[in-house]
Amino acid sequence: MKIKRIVSVAATFVLALGLFTGCGAASSGTTTTTANNNTTVAQDTVKSTEAADSTTAQTTPSTDKKTLVVYYSATGSTKAVAQTIAESADADIFEITPVNPYTSDDLNWNNNNSRVSKEHNDESLRNVELTKVTPDNWDSYDTVFIGYPIWWYIAAWPVDTFVKGNDFTGKTVIPFCTSASSGIGDSGTRLQKMAGTGNWQAGQRFSSGASASEVSKWVKSLKLGN
Repeated sequence: MKIKRIVSVAATFVLALGLFTGCGAASSGTTTTTANNNTTVAQDTVKSTEAADSTTAQTTPSTDKKTLVVYYSATGSTKAVAQTIAESADADIFEITPVNPYTSDDLNWNNNNSRVSKEHNDESLRNVELTKVTPDNWDSYDTVFIGYPIWWYIAAWPVDTFVKGNDFTGKTVIPFCTSASSGIGDSGTRLQKMAGTGNWQAGQRFSSGASASEVSKWVKSLKLGN
């Protein structure tokens, strides 16, 4: 009787031990699976982040190219065109200003004794001193518009001082002018010879009262962003 009881107790102990071991194995397997799943999710998250960064880097546009609009305006007509060009081309702007500005009397070309008449008749008087010759950050500009009124079929000579005083190497230069009746003529070619450097393009003439839409249309036709 005692022997049967001992055998029964032993059997019960073995059975309990087996159940305990089985539960432990199942718990361990669940923990391992969860750990593996967490690792997989972490890896996928890293890959997704890297892919997003890569996409952002590829779609970021280049903004290296810069444009400058330079102009001399005697009565305001060229200034108005220059401002429209700057807005249309998203460009910086620089005004050519003589140390001694031209007055209304100075600009009276019908008077042989006026300043412009004397300067026209004597080229040695056309070396107009400017308040500033070279714009800030000049070397950073790839494209430069140069605007001026037409005086006696050529560019107003304050522009000459600017052109002679700067290096246009590596720059695309686009002249434009305003006038009541005269065309642009060879004014751009004349400035190009003075400069001696730069890739000068054909210029554009605008009437003194040119509309903003007309100017903007011309700027867009140049396709500067391409």
